[in-house]
Amino acid sequence: MAGHFITLEGLDGCGKTTQLHLIEQWLSERGDRFVSTCEPGGTSFGQNIRRVLLDSRNVGMVPLAELLLFAADRAQHVEEFIRPKLAEGVIVISDRYTDATLAFQGYGRGFDIEFCRQLNHMATGGWVPDLTLLFDIDVELALHRINERKKATSETGQAVQDESRLDNERIEFHRKVREGYLKIAAAEPKRFRIIHSGNDIETTWRETRSVMEQFFG
Repeated sequence: MAGHFITLEGLDGCGKTTQLHLIEQWLSERGDRFVSTCEPGGTSFGQNIRRVLLDSRNVGMVPLAELLLFAADRAQHVEEFIRPKLAEGVIVISDRYTDATLAFQGYGRGFDIEFCRQLNHMATGGWVPDLTLLFDIDVELALHRINERKKATSETGQAVQDESRLDNERIEFHRKVREGYLKIAAAEPKRFRIIHSGNDIETTWRETRSVMEQFFG
């Protein structure tokens, strides 16, 4: 029996990673078999691609190279990790998937949406999530959270990998990405659930948990 495939989407700074950890705890308490993963970087091969894609020093990367690298990461991710886990009947939760390409590279970078869809289909073999949680947030608040996180990391002296290349884009880019996500969700209301993540963690989690409870029935 195939497992459930759940994806989390949204702008950087929307709080989806925090909600992912709470979902993990909730599923664990239920006794469900699950695994969590992310894009880019859900495999060893993908980790190498992630370093290239998100490193702020790679300012010369052209948009087409960016798009194709995300597709390469996804192809490896689906074949090596997602499909085998689902075949085992495991719940797979991914921090980002195909909708991120439509939002960031399609609406954000301006690539033809249908071209992005075709590339996604090629990379995944048409594998579509059963449920997608879109954590929606005002762009200004998301960027504020990112800056506060960077400041806190700097003050503690914690050594972390530089993954700020996309964060450093102009605010207009992030606005296009948010608008893109909302358009994608509006076109697939059966798969998407929009969660307002501009509130505190507990309020957002109550909304997230309600969606998860409804999904699992």
